[in-house]
Amino acid sequence: MGIRLPSMILNAKQILKKRSGVSRNQPDVPKGRIAFYVGQLQMKRFVVPISYLNHPLFIGLLKQAEEEFGFNHPMGGLTIPCKEDAFVDLTSRLFYAS
Repeated sequence: MGIRLPSMILNAKQILKKRSGVSRNQPDVPKGRIAFYVGQLQMKRFVVPISYLNHPLFIGLLKQAEEEFGFNHPMGGLTIPCKEDAFVDLTSRLFYAS
């Protein structure tokens, strides 16, 4: 379980690098941050600090995304299949915990 996490993060970064050249109309992601598309029906783009990737709750979301999408993310960035409210709640907890 812990062995797959670094490769999952590395693959996430590679996907974002590949897609950034394809979708020129989206704003760039600042250094030290990563973009995610979140939602179940309508996807919304969020940009969060890379440090969140190390938190156990965020790792759970990444595992859920891997199970649902594998590494083929149709939105051009990493897609998290959860409710937008749940993602905002999680990231706000991580923000105030740091």
